[in-house]
Formats: sequence, C-alpha cells, structure tokens
Amino acid sequence: MTIEIKNLSFDAIIGILPAERIKPQKVIVHVELDYEYKNGVFINYVDLASLIKNSIIKNKFRLIEDALLSLHVEIKNQFSQISSIRLKISKPTILDYCDVSLSSYLKY
Repeated sequence: MTIEIKNLSFDAIIGILPAERIKPQKVIVHVELDYEYKNGVFINYVDLASLIKNSIIKNKFRLIEDALLSLHVEIKNQFSQISSIRLKISKPTILDYCDVSLSSYLKY
C-alpha cells in the first residue's frame, strides 16, 4: 500500500536566517510511504500527518536537511511496517520569486 499526504501546511520556525529564527514561516510537506498492509494492520494517516507537523514545530530545525533526516527516523520508529519513505519540505515564502524545497528518499 502507498500513503500520500500532499500539501500538509503549517507555520514553523525552520531555517538559519535571523528572521527565520524569530517568526514562524509557512512550511509545506509532502510524504509518500509504502508499507505492507497485512492482517488488518494499517497506518493511520492522521497520526502520520500529526507526527510530521508536531516534530517540525517542536524541533525548530535550522536546516531542512536535518528535518528530513529526523523525520525519516521518527516515522520509521513509529511505523515499523514501512518499506520506503519519500519526503519533501518546501518553504514557499522564504524568497519572493520562488519556492524552495528539499526532498529525500529512503528504502528499507
């Protein structure tokens, strides 16, 4: 099975610029994960979305790279049946003329 969560949007402190450390900015997360659905054991997408949002807000990451790596570990620890995770974090308001995103993919 594949779960896709697109456009998970919220405000968080993330970044290294002085203004980014003071005022929360809009963050958009896309996640796609594959897992084995067996014997009625499933992944609750509400729990997954909450884990991602709460982790980014709580940790106030300085780098998107660190947020991605941390999320991979947290998600896999919470949902052991996952076989792969693709994550993308965007900051659409950091630059006036474009969105900035980083993405990562891990297969287990």
